[in-house]
This record gives sequence, structure tokens and C-alpha cells, in this order.
Amino acid sequence: MEKNERNISTNKKAYHEYAILETFECGIALTGTEVKSIRENGLSLKESYASVKGTEAWLLNLHIKPYSHGNLANGDPDRPRKLLMHKKEIRYLIGKTKEVGLTLIPTKMYFSKQNRVKVELALARGKKLHDKRADIAKRDSARDVERALKERQHTN
Repeated sequence: MEKNERNISTNKKAYHEYAILETFECGIALTGTEVKSIRENGLSLKESYASVKGTEAWLLNLHIKPYSHGNLANGDPDRPRKLLMHKKEIRYLIGKTKEVGLTLIPTKMYFSKQNRVKVELALARGKKLHDKRADIAKRDSARDVERALKERQHTN
């Protein structure tokens, strides 16, 4: 992420549940009140995923809470939202998602330099339980090493 980009939301659970193979940046079609709600941190990426239907990519189960100062323009908070991608990328994803075990998940949302909402979409494979345990063990050992180095620096 570049300096001028402001992070909105990160799907931390995605990195635990899935092995990320590739990432793609894409835009998302939103209404004005949805963008205002996102600015108020009214967004949840937890259960969301992407799907390719025909020649279009869609983001499903993305929850954007209704804008607090909105009116009838507030739409359905869980409606499918169209992802804005190049046709070449969509054709590539069609082929990849037909492979067994691969899925598309949003890993983060952010505002670009031009104040546009962007989605980082990841092509991912679900991890097995033993893979998750190995990742946790690796993370814990790295944390222990960092802690030991820090203590060693403070004693000198």
C-alpha cells in the first residue's frame, strides 16, 4: 500500500484461514451513502467473498451498515456489489476459480490517491488444520525470538 492510500478495513481472518496465492486490485461500485458510511467505519469484510458470474465479478456478503444521516437512499446493507476489473483479469479468474479448492476473498479495502474505494482481492486456497497450527507455532516462535532479543538489548 502506498503512502497516500488510507486503509479502511483488513480481513485478518483471511490470512489465517487461507493460503494467499495472488492478489488483485479492483474498484467497487458503491452508492454515495455507502461511501459515507465506509468513511464512518461502517464496514465488515469478515464473511465476504467474490464470485464471477458471466463476464462480471461480484462481491457478496459485504456488510456496509446504513449511513447514520441517510434517508431512503440507504440501500440494502448486504446487497451484492459489482467489482470493477479488466475483462482480461476476469477471464483469468474464471479459469482459476474453476480449479478445485480455489476461492476469491477480499483481504482489504482502502481509499486510493484519488479518494476511490479499492478492494484487494486474493485468489486463495483454504488451509488445513495442521497448516494453521504450523503457522501459529511459527508466529509464536518468532515472537519469542523478538522478545529475547529485546531483553538482551535492554540488559546491555
